[in-house]
Amino acid sequence: MKHLFYLNKFFWKYRTLLAIGTVFIIIANLFALYPAEFVRKAFDAVILSMNNENTSSTSDILIKYGSLIVLFAILKGIFMYCMRQTIIVISRKIEYDLKNEIYQQYQALSISFYKKNKTGDLMNRISEDVSRVRMYLGPALMYAINISILFLLVISKMLSISTTLTFYVILPLPILAISVYFVSSTMNKRSEKVQAQLSDITTIAQETFSGIKIIKSFSNESNALEIFMTSCKSYTKRQLELVKIEALFFPLIISMIGVSSVLTVYIGGLESFKGNISTGNIAEFIIYVNMLAWPVASIGWITSLVQRAAASQERINDFSAAYFRH
Repeated sequence: MKHLFYLNKFFWKYRTLLAIGTVFIIIANLFALYPAEFVRKAFDAVILSMNNENTSSTSDILIKYGSLIVLFAILKGIFMYCMRQTIIVISRKIEYDLKNEIYQQYQALSISFYKKNKTGDLMNRISEDVSRVRMYLGPALMYAINISILFLLVISKMLSISTTLTFYVILPLPILAISVYFVSSTMNKRSEKVQAQLSDITTIAQETFSGIKIIKSFSNESNALEIFMTSCKSYTKRQLELVKIEALFFPLIISMIGVSSVLTVYIGGLESFKGNISTGNIAEFIIYVNMLAWPVASIGWITSLVQRAAASQERINDFSAAYFRH
């Protein structure tokens, strides 16, 4: 993370937008929390109404809580839009500032520096590396704040209903987080190889087109094409290795959600028979499980984004150091 400390000055510059975005995240999560409670109340009210054989009352209950769920979903969507329009916009503004700063540093560096460094690599740092840093500034930051707030709200709500059921429901989630972390780490390593190969392709293409007159003068087109194709084949191979790991990501999440859902139904059923919770609470907990599943899984994804951003920012900082030495 030390390489990313350089970006703190940009966060301070856009601190007002960041604060507003955080407020939007809190409000969006509050609207996301209540539909589960509406489902529980609807379940319990419908069961009570059916026991009393009151059909009209059942219809009114479904319309009432159905309307509330739709209303809260719309309000959540509105504030999620506002959330993205602040946090993601911040990342784009910082990306713009960072690219301009790097470009200015490039112009001030000496000729000896450019003799030591390849043009393709320089282009990659101001484009691909800055894009990776933006993923940390935008999505990673947004989801990190979102996860923290959502966890606090959902877990506290679950604990207030049933400590026993909460324990069994969240039991598979740490396993999911650890598994996703290892998958994300492997993805990160392979992604680094893909990125390095992409830099090679960019360098080869740039050097080829810069010296196209010489290549044609010596009728060396076939040799240049072979070098480029070899690099492209290596890039494709590394991309396929990355895709194989990425294919494990969503099946892993779905499997853990399934385990948590089964535990919710089984343990919830036992607790319901004991009279500790209602039938509606089981439905409520299943919704909470699905609400927590992606945030838990995204912990590994966020970690991967931060790792990749740190590696890219380190490369950018190297040029900043060269600029200040100059």
